[in-house]
Amino acid sequence: MALHPTLLAVTDRIRTRSAETRSEYLSRMIAAKDRGNGRAHFSCSNLAHAYAGAGSDQARMAAKSKGNIGIVTAYNDMLSAHRPFENYPELIRQAARAVGGTAQVAGGVPAMCDGVTQGEAGMELSLFSRDVIALAAGVALSHNVYDAALFLGVCDKIVPGLVMAAATFGHLPGIFVPAGPMSSGLPNAEKANVRKKYAAGEVGRAELMAAEMASYHGIGTCTFYGTANSNQMLMEVMGLHLPGSAFVPPDGALREALTARAATRALEMTAGGSEYTPLSHILSEEAFVNAIVGLMATGGSTNLVLHLPAMARAAGIVLDLEDFAALSEITPLVARVYPNGLADVNHFHAAGGIAYVIGELLAAGLLHDDVLTVAGKGLSRYTEEPFLKGDALEWRANPRVSQNEKILKPAADPFQSEGGLAMLDGNLGRALMKTSAVAPDLRVVEAPVRVFETQDAVKAAFRAGEFTSDVVVVVRFQGPRANGMPELHGLTPTLSVLLDRGLKVALVTDGRMSGASGKVPAAIHLSPEAAMGGPLAKLQDGDLVRVDAVAGTLEVLTEGWQDRPLALSSAPAAAGAGRELFDLFRQAVGPSTDGASAILTGAFYDPR
Repeated sequence: MALHPTLLAVTDRIRTRSAETRSEYLSRMIAAKDRGNGRAHFSCSNLAHAYAGAGSDQARMAAKSKGNIGIVTAYNDMLSAHRPFENYPELIRQAARAVGGTAQVAGGVPAMCDGVTQGEAGMELSLFSRDVIALAAGVALSHNVYDAALFLGVCDKIVPGLVMAAATFGHLPGIFVPAGPMSSGLPNAEKANVRKKYAAGEVGRAELMAAEMASYHGIGTCTFYGTANSNQMLMEVMGLHLPGSAFVPPDGALREALTARAATRALEMTAGGSEYTPLSHILSEEAFVNAIVGLMATGGSTNLVLHLPAMARAAGIVLDLEDFAALSEITPLVARVYPNGLADVNHFHAAGGIAYVIGELLAAGLLHDDVLTVAGKGLSRYTEEPFLKGDALEWRANPRVSQNEKILKPAADPFQSEGGLAMLDGNLGRALMKTSAVAPDLRVVEAPVRVFETQDAVKAAFRAGEFTSDVVVVVRFQGPRANGMPELHGLTPTLSVLLDRGLKVALVTDGRMSGASGKVPAAIHLSPEAAMGGPLAKLQDGDLVRVDAVAGTLEVLTEGWQDRPLALSSAPAAAGAGRELFDLFRQAVGPSTDGASAILTGAFYDPR
C-alpha cells in the first residue's frame, strides 16, 4: 500500500523544520560513537572502580567480551507496574553471560505514581519528574563503560524521561524492557460509576475504597488505557520494544524469555556486534510520525502530546501541534479501550492488540514500514506475536482479523474516521481535546464560564449546588510555569455528574487531564498558560466561550474582554512535599506546546 500523502507531507515538514537541529544531533552521535566507550582509553584505576562490584564478571569485563550492558531501572516496590523489575537485573546478567557478555545496573531513576498523588501536593512534581528521570539516567550512563543499554520503565513520566536520556546517549544501542499489565480486576465501568456516586454523595468512602482496591489489586500496569499503557503502545510502534512484548503478563515464562532476549539482542546491536543499531538511527522523524499515528488510532493519552515533543527534541527533531492535528485527520480510530470503551488492556491484547493495530495501519498506508527497530529493519516485524515453543522464544504472524470488534475494528470500518485527539485554536490560544471518549453531540459547547484556580474550588462549588445551567468551567494557573501542571483527574467524576443531569459542560484549562480523560469535553494544555501572560488570565465569570472540537476552535465571544488586565494567581508560594526543590524547574520550563521541559536548552529548546 502506498503511503498516505498527508503522512508523507507531515514527515517532510518535520524533517525540514528539524534540519539544523537534527544534523547537529547526528553529528554529536557520530562523534560519540567514534570516541568509543571508556574501556578503550580509561586508566586501569578508572576501570578497576567500574569492575569492583561485578563479582564473577570482573575477569570477563577486564578481558575482551561480547559487550557490557548498562541497565537503567525505574524499579521500586510502591508502583505496581514497576514491582516486577526487582528481579530483572539478575535475569539480564545471566542472559548476557550465556553469550559471553556482561551487564551491570548503571543506575536507578525515580518513578512516581500519579495514581497516588492525584489531587495532592506531590502531583505538582509529577511532570517535572520526567526531566529528573532523564537527568538521572544521564548520570547513570555518564560512566561510559557500556556498549548498550536496557531501559526498565513503564509508567507515565518514566518512559518519556528514559527516551530523552536514550536519545542523548543515542550512539549506544538500547532496548526498552516492559513488565506487562496486572490481571483484570473490577471492570472499569463499574469503578467509574462508583466514583460518580461518591462525587454525588450517593455512596460513602468505604464503598469507594472497596471499588478502588478491587480495580488496583496486583503487580503490573493499571489496566485502563491511560498514559502508562499508551507509553507501551508507543514503544512498540516506534520499534523500541521487542515485538509484542508490551502486554505480556508480568509473571510467567514468556515474560522472562522476552527479558532475557532483550539482553542478548542488545549485545548483537553493539558497535562490536553483528548488527550495530544505535538508538539515534531508530529515533528518526519517521518513528515519531508513527508514534503520533499510533496515539491517534488507539485514542491514547493526552499526556503524550506533552511528552512526544520533548522526546523528539532530545533527538534533534521538532514537533508541532499542527503535526498532531494533520495526522489525526487521516487516522481512523480502530481501538476502544477504557476510558474510550469498556475493555481493558488485557481484553485489547486478547482481541489482537498492538500487532493488529500496526498491521491495519501499515495496510492502510498510515505508518512508515521502512524504519529501523530493535528487531531489525521494518515495522512489519511488529505485526508478529511472541510465543514459547518448548523453552525457545519464537514469533508468529498475529491474526489479521479482530477477535472482538467491540474492541478492535479494521481501518476500513473504524469506530470513527478520525483520530482520538482534536487540536483547538482561537483567541484563547492553542489547546487539545481527547475526543475518543466524548460523544459527538457533546463536542461543541457554547456557554458562560465559571473561573477557578484549583480543582478543589470546582468541587466546592459543585457541592454548594452552584452549577445549575450550561457552563464552561475554567481552571487556570495550572500550567507548568504556575505549579508544574498537575493532572486535574479529580474533576472527571464531578463534571460527569453535571453531564448526567442534562447540562452542557466543558472544561478549559492550562493544566492537564491525563490518559484518564473521560466523557467531558476538555480543552487542556492551553498555551500560552495564564502564568506566562496568556489570555486565559483575562477571563471573568459570565464571559461567553465556545469550545468547538468539530471546527477545532476555542473562542471568547464576549466583547472587550481582551482589554482587561491580566489576573494574578492567588496561590501561595509552592511549599511542602518537595515542591521547594523545583522552583528552578518552574522558572525555566517552556510552554506545553513545546513539551514543557526545563532541561532541553540551547539549540534544541528556547524556553522564552
